[in-house]
Amino acid sequence: MRPKTSAFRVLPSCLFALISLSPLAHASGERQLVASINAYRAHPSGCGASASRRLPPLTSRGGLELPIDFSGGLREELRDAGYMAREVRSIRLAGAEDAGQAFDMLRDRYCTALLAPQYTDVGVTREDDEWRLVLASSGAGGSGKLEDPRSAAKALLAQVNAARSHSRMCGSRRFSAARPLNWNNALGSAAQAHSRDMASENYFDHRAPDGDMPDDRARAAGYRGRKIGENIAAGQGTVNQAMAGWLASPGHCANLMNPMFTQVGAAYASNARSDEGIYWTMVFGAP
Repeated sequence: MRPKTSAFRVLPSCLFALISLSPLAHASGERQLVASINAYRAHPSGCGASASRRLPPLTSRGGLELPIDFSGGLREELRDAGYMAREVRSIRLAGAEDAGQAFDMLRDRYCTALLAPQYTDVGVTREDDEWRLVLASSGAGGSGKLEDPRSAAKALLAQVNAARSHSRMCGSRRFSAARPLNWNNALGSAAQAHSRDMASENYFDHRAPDGDMPDDRARAAGYRGRKIGENIAAGQGTVNQAMAGWLASPGHCANLMNPMFTQVGAAYASNARSDEGIYWTMVFGAP
C-alpha cells in the first residue's frame, strides 16, 4: 500500500520426541524460529546481494499470528487484529517437524524475504509440521503506536515552520524563506474533523461525502479568514513521513511555503478497519 497525499488551495521446553507436542512446546518452537531468523539477520550469509549488511531483529507481534489455513484478505485481517500494515508478506511452510527444519526451509527458499530491510515485525503460527510466517512493517512507524494527538500537532507545527525557514524548490517553482505560521485552534479543529471523517467513512478526498470542502469546514469550525489551503495524506505512520511526502510533492510543498498563509492547524485520525489506516490533514489560513 503506497501512502497517499493530496493538496487543496483556495483563490502500518522441549518434550521427548515420543510425546505429542503440547501448546507450550509449540510456542517454544515458534520463539525458536524467530530467534533463528534474527540471528540470520544479524549475520547474513548465502543470499547474494541481500546478505551484504546486518539488519535489526524482527519484533514478534501477536497481531501477525494468522491461522495456518488463512486464505482471506491479508491486510484486512491484520487491520481487524489492530495492526496497520505498511508492508506485509505471508509465507506458508509444510513438512517442517521443528523450528530448525522450518528455518532451513525459509533460508533456502525465502532468504531474500528474511533479509528484506523494510520488515520490522514478525508473527509465527504452527500446526503439527505446518508453519505460517508473516513479515510486516507497521503504518504506525513500526511500533504499532502512533504519537499522541497533542504531540503530533506540536511536531507538525514545528516541522512546517522549519521547512519555511529556508528557501526551497517546489517542483519547478522556487519559494523564498517565509515567516513561521501561528497555530490556530479553529483550523486545528477543522483538520481534526476532516481526518476523523476520512478515517471513519473510509475515503481520501478534500471533498467530504456531504459535499463540504476545506473552506466549508474551516468556517464551520469558526475560522473567518479570507484564504484557505489544505494538505491531506493517508497511510503515513508518523509526522516525519507525512511531512516528507508533502515536501516531495510540488502542490503540497507550495501550500507549506506559501507566504500568504500565516496560520495553521493540523491533526491525524486512525481507524484500523479503513483502507489506509491513518489520515492526516493540515489546514492553512490567512486572516
